[in-house]
Amino acid sequence: MSYFSPAKSERTATKPLTAAAPEPRIDTAAAASKAQEMVSTIGSGMLITGNIVSTGAVQIFGRVVGDIHAARLVVCDGAQVEGKVMAQEAIIDGVFKGTIHANSVKLQATAKVDGEVYNKSLTIEQDAQFEGVARRLDRAVDAPTAAQTKPEAPVAAPLAPTYAAPVPVVEAVPLSSGQSYSANSNDRPGWTS
Repeated sequence: MSYFSPAKSERTATKPLTAAAPEPRIDTAAAASKAQEMVSTIGSGMLITGNIVSTGAVQIFGRVVGDIHAARLVVCDGAQVEGKVMAQEAIIDGVFKGTIHANSVKLQATAKVDGEVYNKSLTIEQDAQFEGVARRLDRAVDAPTAAQTKPEAPVAAPLAPTYAAPVPVVEAVPLSSGQSYSANSNDRPGWTS
């Protein structure tokens, strides 16, 4: 075994000639399953204000104020979420305030949940804090589709800055006795004595 690459003359002499490799093709079923396996993470020290839609899993360590629609949601210990959640599976280990719609909901021991939980299956570990209402789901929650992650309309380019017309500057001039300044529409402004 050699730790050095062979000399150039040795490389070309031993390499057999082969046909060009076929171009790789994307398997759409494999791409869809990989999207399900992808995990998007919101780190600690981050604040997201707005809605989140993900075809895969979302893991939150920071703070989110808004709605979340994902295949799987994990609110980790120390994280805070306020809003509405729709997921196939929701695991709450941090603080949550709002409404959860999920097929399977698990409240871990350090969870603090205040709100409504609509579910097919609900697991509450010992020491979890839950204040609110739990109700049975009528129909199962589906994961968002790739079409739901596309923007509805293209983002418009920022508008060019607009400038206001200049405002005339009025200068205060002290008047001596007997002088006045007139400015009406019929005659020209000016000094009179």
